[in-house]
Amino acid sequence: MKKLLFLILTFGIASQSEAQSPKLTEGFKRADSNGDGKLSADEVNQFPQLNTKLLGADKDGDSLITFEEFRTQLVAGARPPSTPSSPSSPATKLTAGEHTRTVVVGDLQRRYRVHVPKKYDAANPTPVVIVFHGGGGNPESMVRLSGMNAKSDEAGFIVVYPYGTGKLEDYLLTFNGGGCCGYAMQNKIDDVGFTRALLDDLAKVANVDTNRVFATGLSNGGIMSHYVASELSDRIAAIAPVGGPLMMDAPNAKRSVPVMHFHGTGDEFAPFKGGFGKGAASGKGVTDFKSVEHTIQSWVKANGCKPEPEVVALPDKADDGMKCTRKTWSGGKDGSEVVLIEIENGGHTWPGMEPPMAMLGKSTKDISANDLMWGFFQKHPMKP
Repeated sequence: MKKLLFLILTFGIASQSEAQSPKLTEGFKRADSNGDGKLSADEVNQFPQLNTKLLGADKDGDSLITFEEFRTQLVAGARPPSTPSSPSSPATKLTAGEHTRTVVVGDLQRRYRVHVPKKYDAANPTPVVIVFHGGGGNPESMVRLSGMNAKSDEAGFIVVYPYGTGKLEDYLLTFNGGGCCGYAMQNKIDDVGFTRALLDDLAKVANVDTNRVFATGLSNGGIMSHYVASELSDRIAAIAPVGGPLMMDAPNAKRSVPVMHFHGTGDEFAPFKGGFGKGAASGKGVTDFKSVEHTIQSWVKANGCKPEPEVVALPDKADDGMKCTRKTWSGGKDGSEVVLIEIENGGHTWPGMEPPMAMLGKSTKDISANDLMWGFFQKHPMKP
């Protein structure tokens, strides 16, 4: 019961289509434990995430929430607050802390969150890491899931969390990563144009080191990382996707893009060997994923790396039933390389972080994805 509501309201991977009304109906029914068609305070209080989002939903004051009140409150709560008459954010210089900015891409008003580290110095060019959320998620869920803000404060880079698109403004969002996913792909949303626009906007309000702009993300966010490396290789120096394959036949990068890809062999949602996997309700997965082998070999070929990797077993630090192997295809053009971090028995999770739900599989503590990818990014700035 709690799994579905958590995924609908926060992580969102349960959304294997954009039919939000059926999902909301199912979520309501699961919360309505006595089946009377109304949610009591006790039923709502079983779900802290739901409790917060339903504050003020009881419009008739009868201490019960009907489905219509439930649906109306979630949709209304998903709408962004009113904005100034200008559709884009003013060019006010950013300081340390949390910010949300708006840009216009075509006919759409798009948003992104920014975490500026405490040690940020506007006098010095600063690296940027773009973190794309998973399919059905949002920046809020990605902040918690990845733990990237802590790494940002430690290392001093700026973190950007783009919002995907969907029928709701803040929930069940996806990115168009070329061959996936959901609403964004079906509606041909220009997320490459959005990424370019947000980088242009960020450069107006922060001192960005344009040679050190990197991308990562989980699941649909990992797919989007591969896609921007392919389509925005003039802006993205290197990428480190997690649990999301390249969903194109081959990348179109204009330059060699170093790639570090993390994937668990036990990932049931974006299977290591490709295919549909399973959905959050144990049904058919969201799409026919391409394999990790396809992903790696496509970049090896594109970057002109050596055909055989160097294979190194990483230290087995945690007693978690998982082992990690680093496979490196080196010798690429302009010093590029392709690295696979293969997590034996790992799930659809962010290495080094606790997964938000057990159903997503195991997450190894042998490694920290954030530490490994930041070390990789430091090795691979874009050459001027």
